[in-house]
Amino acid sequence: MRVSREPVYVYRRRRLGATVAVMVVGTLAGFGSAELASRVLGTDEPAVAALVTSPAAGTTPASSTPASSTPDPSPTPEATAEATVSAAATPEPSTTPEPAFDLAAFSVDDPDSPWVVVNKRRPLDPADYAPADLVDVTGVPGGATMREEAAAAMQGLYRAAEEAGAAFSITTGYRDRGLQQYLYDGYVAESGKDAADRFSARPGYSEHQTGLAVDIRAGGCELQQCFADTAAGLYVAEHAWEHGFIIRYPEGAEDVTGYIYEPWHLRYVGARLAAHMHEEGIATLEELFSLKAAPEYG
Repeated sequence: MRVSREPVYVYRRRRLGATVAVMVVGTLAGFGSAELASRVLGTDEPAVAALVTSPAAGTTPASSTPASSTPDPSPTPEATAEATVSAAATPEPSTTPEPAFDLAAFSVDDPDSPWVVVNKRRPLDPADYAPADLVDVTGVPGGATMREEAAAAMQGLYRAAEEAGAAFSITTGYRDRGLQQYLYDGYVAESGKDAADRFSARPGYSEHQTGLAVDIRAGGCELQQCFADTAAGLYVAEHAWEHGFIIRYPEGAEDVTGYIYEPWHLRYVGARLAAHMHEEGIATLEELFSLKAAPEYG
């Protein structure tokens, strides 16, 4: 047996170096540092084991490295490209367009329809038509009868106008054929036929006979264009549509409607149609329904 002549401290240093190298491999294989030192050195000396397993020996258990210190792997160019393609391939959510306003929901010919169009080319049929649902327009000064739905809407319009300091009175609502005949004849006698035809309908051609039209007054202006400048006139011009009414004979539309500007003459068409006309900026029923203009009887 060969006896080493090296000093003890040199011998132990060499063994320690070998042990550290083996420990690196052993640690990866799952051995504990103390156990590995004992096996390699062949000793149970605490000092040696402590020396080998101390931080100075350069061995740190893998589990002692904080997880946060490991940087996240950067995405490869291929992964980035795939993500871009995937994002581009994702379809945009489809938006369903709103359906067009149905202008055929109600008849423009039936006198019972809220959308019936009566003008110098479109007389009532039958000529002596009378609504079956006429009621008093209660709560509105002046008094009148209108069709039930129109009467309720007129009450709502009046309350809103009154709250805004723009109250008005009713001059006339429903007029039957006989009353219209009487009025028209009086206007002809007073102003002549040509003049009367510009502001008064012949019997059988009047919107008032439908029970959907109403004339209102305020500020001393009755059946006069000065009504447009009153508080009531300004209010209904701006807000009547909110209650289902339109100014049936607007300014500058005589060649379409056949009548002069009548800011006092309101026609009930229902809240939906009035709102549609307001939103689309359409002033007359003739234009809305693509009907022939009616400047003259024929």
